[in-house]
Amino acid sequence: MQKKYRLALSSALLLWLAWPPIPYTSVLLLVALVPLLLAAETVITGSDTRKGKKIFLLAGITFLLWNSASIYWVYNSLASAMPGYVAAMVSVIPYGLGAVLMTLAFWLYAQLRKVTTTWFSYLGLISFWIGYEYLHQEWDLCFPWMNLGNGFATTHQLVQWYEYTGVYGGTLWILVVNLLVFERIRVSKTADETTKRRLSLSLAAAAGIPVLWSLVIFGGYKERPDPANVVVVQPNIDPYNKFGDLPVAAQVETLTRLSDSVGQVNTEFFIWPETAIASYTNEEFIRTSPYFLTAQNFLQKYKNGSLLTGIESYALYDSAKTPSARYREDINKYLDAFNAAVLIENSAKVQFYHKSKLVPGVESLPFPNTLSFMKPLFEEFGGSTGGYGRQQEPSVLYAQSGIGAAPVICYESVWGDWVRKGVKKGAQFIAIVTNDGWWGNTSGKDQHFDYAKLRAIETRRWVARSANTGISGFINQRGDVVSRSKWWVATALKADINLNEDLTFYVKHGDFIALAGCFGCGVFGTMLLFCLFRRKKGV
Repeated sequence: MQKKYRLALSSALLLWLAWPPIPYTSVLLLVALVPLLLAAETVITGSDTRKGKKIFLLAGITFLLWNSASIYWVYNSLASAMPGYVAAMVSVIPYGLGAVLMTLAFWLYAQLRKVTTTWFSYLGLISFWIGYEYLHQEWDLCFPWMNLGNGFATTHQLVQWYEYTGVYGGTLWILVVNLLVFERIRVSKTADETTKRRLSLSLAAAAGIPVLWSLVIFGGYKERPDPANVVVVQPNIDPYNKFGDLPVAAQVETLTRLSDSVGQVNTEFFIWPETAIASYTNEEFIRTSPYFLTAQNFLQKYKNGSLLTGIESYALYDSAKTPSARYREDINKYLDAFNAAVLIENSAKVQFYHKSKLVPGVESLPFPNTLSFMKPLFEEFGGSTGGYGRQQEPSVLYAQSGIGAAPVICYESVWGDWVRKGVKKGAQFIAIVTNDGWWGNTSGKDQHFDYAKLRAIETRRWVARSANTGISGFINQRGDVVSRSKWWVATALKADINLNEDLTFYVKHGDFIALAGCFGCGVFGTMLLFCLFRRKKGV
């Protein structure tokens, strides 16, 4: 095997070893791209023909292998969890597309490397990569799971400064250090001693200062006491049996029994997982639902208690008020179905939140205006596409006592920007409700749990996480796991969490690094086009 392909495989291996949930290896991310950069350099400076195609192949091998090894569980769950073959085909696209976009960002860097200075091409790579991550976070085929900054979820002690930058700060850090290591190796035989010394000092500063800064923050961070007793419940109901095979009444009975097993007189929040109430409920008439009445009867024992639970709900309209509303001939109405969270308390007041970050193919049809012709196919195969509505802005669900929780449903917990918007609106803690059982006992559930630590750091909010089965638990404001459940075990956990009303720099200002990267992407993309145009014209 040629050396450049061995280098590409080395990068894939290092990236995989550094990725959650493998513990204590995240620092490998700071050098994981160096072998690929060296492989590309041999092509750029060599006598190879069709250099662009070879670099695309090298990068494609690296990123496809890394993604496949890290998120294999996606494909493991698709075959059995998807409602139909059409939905499965659409759903698999975002996961594979991430590797393609990474490859494209690297290929653009190599093209820029050939027509401009080395350091300009490095800035271009940083911009193209951050631009790809932002695109894959915002468009209809979104899947930001593999954003580089997420890689430090298992070593959160090293990225406490995410409260200023969010995960894009981690992406920037990883890229900068990798490029400095590569540059130091590249000029080792040609540069003078002064240049090499400066590069070595720059590298030491770029790698070491963020770590030292983070450890200082971590060691000195103290939570302000403002306790609230919260209970999270893990009913451990097989996700493949919860819709239809197992009566909803039996599921609710399990949830209330587990809640009672640890509930206290002063418990203020009980949190049940995503779709815990697995019966489509008309939101307008929820107060007459037997499951709502059961929940209220349960809460009578807890004077200040509120229940935040996942629910499948729907709303009826006289006209197509939303793009996702479907006409139902049998009732002569338009129906909008939701993967929702509802807050129930000891009063008639009910608050709903509708999941916004929907899984492409499973919960939403990407590019609905362009692909509207596919809606009947999804409906015929039993898919929910065209039926799941969403809301455009996050909500805060407030208990009777005035405590505000940011409801985050499953997949949404990967979006730092979405969660921080809920916190900015007044949430004092983050409530994640999820159903990770679809993936089986794979690394998917562990990665999903680890990523929640980054949301705690970014917002300096406790995370209370309720999963249908594995992993439920509590994470404090530093990102430390205070308690967690085991996989495939029915349980309930309680904690006195500290509420927080202070806003971090990141909560106030959002993904400013991503926006700067997108601007740079435009600048360097234009520069590349201009240089290629001049070369073609022979100017």
